[in-house]
Amino acid sequence: MGTTRREFLKQAGLGTTAIAVPGLLTVGCGKRTRPNIIFIMSDDHAEQAISCYGSKLIKTPALDRIANEGVRFENSFVTNSICGPSRATLLTGKYSHLNGFKDHRDRFDGSQVTFPKVLQEAGYKTAIVGKWHLKSEPTGFDYWNILKGQGQYYNPTLKEIDKAEDTQHEGYSTDIVTDLALGALNDMEQGNPFCMMVHYKSPHRNWMPNTKYLDAFDDVEFPLPESFDDDYTGRPAAEAADMRIEDMWLSFDQKMVRPYYGEETGRGGKDSWTENVEDSYEKSLERLTDSQRKAWDAHYQKRMDEFKKLNPTGTEKKTWMYQNYLRDYLGCVLSVDENVGRILAFLDKKGLSDNTILVYTSDQGMYLGEHGWYDKRFMYEETLSMPLLMRYPMEMPSGKVVKEMVMNLDFASTFLDYAEAPIPKEMQGSSLRPLLRRWDDSNWRESIYYHYYENPRGWHSVRGHCGVRTEKYKLLHFYLDDRWELFDLEADPNEMNNVYGDPNYVQVQADMKKELERLIEHYGDDIEQAIQDHKDYMAKQEAKKKTGAQD
Repeated sequence: MGTTRREFLKQAGLGTTAIAVPGLLTVGCGKRTRPNIIFIMSDDHAEQAISCYGSKLIKTPALDRIANEGVRFENSFVTNSICGPSRATLLTGKYSHLNGFKDHRDRFDGSQVTFPKVLQEAGYKTAIVGKWHLKSEPTGFDYWNILKGQGQYYNPTLKEIDKAEDTQHEGYSTDIVTDLALGALNDMEQGNPFCMMVHYKSPHRNWMPNTKYLDAFDDVEFPLPESFDDDYTGRPAAEAADMRIEDMWLSFDQKMVRPYYGEETGRGGKDSWTENVEDSYEKSLERLTDSQRKAWDAHYQKRMDEFKKLNPTGTEKKTWMYQNYLRDYLGCVLSVDENVGRILAFLDKKGLSDNTILVYTSDQGMYLGEHGWYDKRFMYEETLSMPLLMRYPMEMPSGKVVKEMVMNLDFASTFLDYAEAPIPKEMQGSSLRPLLRRWDDSNWRESIYYHYYENPRGWHSVRGHCGVRTEKYKLLHFYLDDRWELFDLEADPNEMNNVYGDPNYVQVQADMKKELERLIEHYGDDIEQAIQDHKDYMAKQEAKKKTGAQD
């Protein structure tokens, strides 16, 4: 049963007396209460754009504080590097083939077991504010207030539990999501422990920074990644992918309006799809208030004038677009870090820091020019990886770095473990708790499994593939074409040299194939079924074309 926001605020969290007197956070003979959980997740935030991960692009003091006071994971990975499927795995603790959300054509089945539902049964109050992106309405939450669809950066529309009408909020999305989440937490009265999920749209494409950060990187010239000029030798799937920097839309991605680029869009000329994207960008600008639009136009007019003056082509155009891409993307990250700082300050002020598990992550990573790309989807390191920071002073040491391989599959089991709630057998992840204490777990996994499905259902033409990663090697199988890629991660960290078939790696190749087969069986996946699903989908698409021709 859903509750109103008012009812949720009355039932969930700690009362003002408990906040004022930290000693009331314990019961009985010094036994502490079960921890609250605040789970912050951004969208497409790359480790390369967080300073505690060694970024040379940006400073992120709030995120660094979590790492300094808690734990930073060096090898955290997703099971399927795309927004909706990652969120479904987070909630269910199951791979895409079991939770039913393989790509964005699917709709999340809210009747299945999720960790918020189990937390509810264990006496927690649960809430989610911000991006949902799973098509069906949230279940397992006492309160929710979610962005409509993908969400808008400016003046976004949100749908709130038990409200018939959607509400448009004036301001910047990242600020608004934080306002709503902290508003709920601030008004909580005495009750049970809570789990609050704060999900930001930022820094997802098309990377629209808050007006106060529009000029933040204007004078910065970003270094090109080592793999920026990758020619994709030996990797046909990478060569075929449609996510190259030079192929961005000058409108939607580079923030130009039509008079400044005429018929040339950076996408090979005009077509109906390009028109739709251009219309989408211009409609997003119509959402801006007069003051927002004034600041926006003043900033991007300079970019349009520069483009007109330079008229860049070839390599010069690619580099120019890359610099603008990073300026916009990192401007969005500044707002994320600022708002994480607001959440940290709130916890400090309310005396909740010690007994709250605070998590920061992203639904996957992002290419920031590596391989000459933007976007995600591939099992290559930049987007297989996700940032993961956790803090819980009651149990986790400060400044710890975890090197074991963990996955978004593990979140559900971890939260339930800390909440002293039963972990359903159907959940496939493992609790991270042994790794977060002051000792290591020598029995931890030594390989991870990945499976991406979307092509040809969506953008970017990334072929469906599965794969296995160990500490030293990675094997990818693009099963629709039966093509393989093998990388030596120590010798080739940028994954430029496919050594599959190299006689020097015969034994490694055999061992990695064997391990991939083991993981497929272990997690109950079925590659033949994935191939058949693809064939069925293509047959339906062909039938639609024929029907359309007849009509």
